[in-house]
Amino acid sequence: MKFATVFEYGNHDQIAGTRPSHREYLGSLKEQGKLAASGPFEDDSGALIIYEADSQEEAEALIAEDPFRKAGVFKSYTIKPWRQVF
Repeated sequence: MKFATVFEYGNHDQIAGTRPSHREYLGSLKEQGKLAASGPFEDDSGALIIYEADSQEEAEALIAEDPFRKAGVFKSYTIKPWRQVF
């Protein structure tokens, strides 16, 4: 099941220094089949990440391990089950 997650960034001074490890983490999720898509919004106010997970709890656990979350970059987020049509 896919979980679309919209993140709002906070702690902007941590973004540049943490972005390499954040992207490495997302790359590992992609390799494991746990990431469908991801990317920041053009204004760098946040991002959209679509996880592949068996449950919302699993998606939440993936978020908890993200270096951006650990560095306080994720100010808030909304996660919802998402059905891909196209």
